[in-house]
Amino acid sequence: MEIIAAKRELQGTGASRRLRHAGKVPGIVYGATAAPVQIELDHNTLYHALRKESFHASVLTLNVDGAKESVLLRDTQWHPFKQQVLHIDFQRVDKTHKIHVKVPLHFLNEETAPGVKTGGGKVSHVVTEVDVTCLPGNLPEFIAVDMGAMEIGHSIHANDLTLPEGVELVVHIQHENPAVAAITLPKGMKSDEAAPEAPAAPAA
Repeated sequence: MEIIAAKRELQGTGASRRLRHAGKVPGIVYGATAAPVQIELDHNTLYHALRKESFHASVLTLNVDGAKESVLLRDTQWHPFKQQVLHIDFQRVDKTHKIHVKVPLHFLNEETAPGVKTGGGKVSHVVTEVDVTCLPGNLPEFIAVDMGAMEIGHSIHANDLTLPEGVELVVHIQHENPAVAAITLPKGMKSDEAAPEAPAAPAA
């Protein structure tokens, strides 16, 4: 995915305010061995790109006045109550160095899981993204979480995930091994509770 930007010569609060009034978003690209560069981007184009999940977990091509480089989205500042992007940060990536990125989880086969289909359980997504490290070329857009075999009362933990080749959980996630999804009983039910029988009709 390519993002078009231009170098931003004027800086400061007043200059940023004028940019926003003109439908632009101030930003910065930093990292690697090059100096940070102040940039500006078209607000509407950026706003629609930010609505795509892949924009947040992909190596992007940033085109600044025709010069292209590989970057990751690192931070976005939003207006407190308007759907307006106030500032955006990109970090340069080196294809030979591992990156640390949050990757979204896609939960599959929830409806056919025994704990849901026959057990009446409720699916709980404990987390919706996970921290991984990998080379930029191995970065997945998402990690699949197959819940198809899960019974009621069971959960899937981070170390249970099937990761693409070259992708690893960050060390503290491996050690903590948090739950990412579970199938639980709805409130008020017990695991061996049968559906209540209708009362017998009174004798005539």
